[in-house]
Amino acid sequence: MYAMTTATTMSIWLESALLPAGWARHVRIEARGTHIESVRAEEPARPGDERHAIGLPGLPNVHSHAFQRGLAGLSERRGPGADSFWSWRELMYGFLERIDPEELEALSALAFAEMLEAGFTHVGEFHYLHHDHDGRPYADCGELAARITAAVAHTGIGLTLLPVFYAHSGFGGTAPAPRQRRFINDPESFARIVEACRRLVRPLAGGSVGIAPHSLRAVTPAELAALTSLAPDTVIHIHIAEQLREVEECVAWSGRRPIEWLLTNQEVDPRWCLVHATHATHAELSGIAERGAVVGLCPLTESSLGDGVFAAQRFLAERGRIGIGSDSNILIDAAGELRTLEYSQRLVAQARNVLAMRPEASTGRCLFEAALAGGRQALATTAALAPGALLDLVTLNAAHPSLMERREDEVLDSWIFAAGRELIDCVWRAGSKVVSGGRHRARDAIVARYAQAMRKLRT
Repeated sequence: MYAMTTATTMSIWLESALLPAGWARHVRIEARGTHIESVRAEEPARPGDERHAIGLPGLPNVHSHAFQRGLAGLSERRGPGADSFWSWRELMYGFLERIDPEELEALSALAFAEMLEAGFTHVGEFHYLHHDHDGRPYADCGELAARITAAVAHTGIGLTLLPVFYAHSGFGGTAPAPRQRRFINDPESFARIVEACRRLVRPLAGGSVGIAPHSLRAVTPAELAALTSLAPDTVIHIHIAEQLREVEECVAWSGRRPIEWLLTNQEVDPRWCLVHATHATHAELSGIAERGAVVGLCPLTESSLGDGVFAAQRFLAERGRIGIGSDSNILIDAAGELRTLEYSQRLVAQARNVLAMRPEASTGRCLFEAALAGGRQALATTAALAPGALLDLVTLNAAHPSLMERREDEVLDSWIFAAGRELIDCVWRAGSKVVSGGRHRARDAIVARYAQAMRKLRT
């Protein structure tokens, strides 16, 4: 179990590394157990140091549904009518109806291993699959959360577990649909699940538990108020304004758009992560930025589902905070999420380097640092190469053609826009080396178990 780490000491020497103050050369990192003890620049390597060329802090993944890794590539066939998020959701429901605890753990383990291989070192798992096939709770209400934490412990990724409250199929307390039976709770049963999650996460290095009302359509105002009282000191994540139909139905119910309603009726603050927020007005973007909340963007999934394009340029210009997530896990690639975010803005603006927010700035550096800071806030994690932080470190393969003769910010630009996950060399998570040569150390066993799960799910 990678969660259990002895207090060993180690040292890593890097030719260059991105520190909180910027790029530094000849960086020596000393760690004890899970945490960094010291970071010194312009230091010579010492005997026994593990040497690498380029070091970056691992990125937080603010939004994941790990089980959907098994659905990747299986929804790319046009249906009888117009395809949309809503038709995709029916395919996803059909898939999750068959998942047993063993399959959930196997699917999640592959997703988490691939996140580490892609440069993510901490994940916010938006966990809404709670019950058995017929909707009845398991004898242990934390059965499926335990499978998530087991996959985390096996792979070594950091975890902010976000148990999801889902009670209704539409705004105004509409009764849930039969296909939603595996994730329906009332506030009392959900409180028991949250407590189980806290118990399960406690042994994990840097692990934490937040609260996730699924969406405004899935909770009533009274339920949302009760949920936030469960999390006075933890992060709160919610899907919001992802689809135009959602916006229209919210207006029909309340007279307000989803983000407008939330900002008016909840004390949104820096603990909140508004996932997607695709269809936001200028006033709503200003309101989110003023409250200090993070917008959790999942550009690859949002592109896949045809959600629309978030107004990132305007939001960042107002000093808004963003994180990135892999959401449906159709293609797990931290650099790919950042690249797709920038390219979507270029298509809308018909311009280049849209999210480089100042003259002469590197677009890759701006994207990386925004996602690092926003992810750190949204998941309540450290995410920095600094004393006292968890040793979450990613090294890049400097011998790759895309990095030859690249220096400082050119490294980030080339990783994000020229190569992607194939540049990842090694990854440490909480002081444990979990990826070497771009490959998770338990990949073979994880893939074998995943294959077994998929055979069962597809027969």
